Formats: sequence, C-alpha cells, structure tokens
Amino acid sequence: MSEFRIEKRRVEAALTLTTGATIRGCFFLAGSRASHVGPERVADLLNAEGGFFPFELAAEIIPYTVMYNRSQVVLVTLRADTIEAQLDPGYSVATEREVHMVLSNGRTVDGRVRVYRPSGRDRLSDYARGQETFRYVETEDATVIVNTAHIVELRETSEA
Repeated sequence: MSEFRIEKRRVEAALTLTTGATIRGCFFLAGSRASHVGPERVADLLNAEGGFFPFELAAEIIPYTVMYNRSQVVLVTLRADTIEAQLDPGYSVATEREVHMVLSNGRTVDGRVRVYRPSGRDRLSDYARGQETFRYVETEDATVIVNTAHIVELRETSEA
C-alpha cells in the first residue's frame, strides 16, 4: 500500500439527476478538511470544485465507481440519521427559515434552512445570494442537499 494513500469513508446517499434518474450509492469522504475542523461532509465535497466527482454505485454483485458531473445533480438525499448540516459552525445560533422550493425537475422540497448571516442580514433573500452552490435543507424525512442552480422558486412558508 502506498504511503500517499488517503483513507476515505463512505457515506450513503441518493442522487437525483437532471435526467430524472435517482442513483443510490456512496460518496467517498476524507477524514478531515483543511477548510474547517472535523470530517469532510458531502456538501464540502460538492462545493470544493467544479466538474466531476466519484460516486460508488450500489450494484447487486460488485460495486463500481462512476464519475458524475456536479452541474447535473439536482438533489442529494442523505440517510435519515445523517446530522451533517448540524456540523456547520454556528448551526445552533443561525437563523432558521421554513421554506418551500420548486426544483427544475418539478420536485418540491419543504424544510428548514439555516441563514449564517448577522442579525438584519439573515433574510431568505440573503440566503438566496449565498456563495455555496450546494446547500443543506432539513426536511421531515431526511437531510437533502440542493443544487441552487436548480432552484426555480424559493419562498418562506412561515416565520421561524
């Protein structure tokens, strides 16, 4: 084994692509990240750069890895027990907004987003102008990561 090998962990997820397909498999994530404390998260991987990322398909006999283009991913659904969004620094003090999203594939997402901005600049419009392309939404059933390039409509459903 190479001394340069970087150990990765697998995180189960389902990708919803612009083709309409839903693909089940695993992301490969590093144990740490230079940009923050703690393990790499799926959104960290997706926001790190453009282009393609590896994803292991859950095949019946032998799993295999496919490269997917980030721009073609509409939505990532994480396992229901995933707490990735809560690992963000400031999660507990960020403003929570209840939202309704309509995505480019016609799917709707209802859930909660966190706005990491100072008081007075923590409106949903401030969230919409954020830098990250892939963002967490906590729904009743699971945590999803939405590609903001595929959000057609975004509205607040109640005051959090």
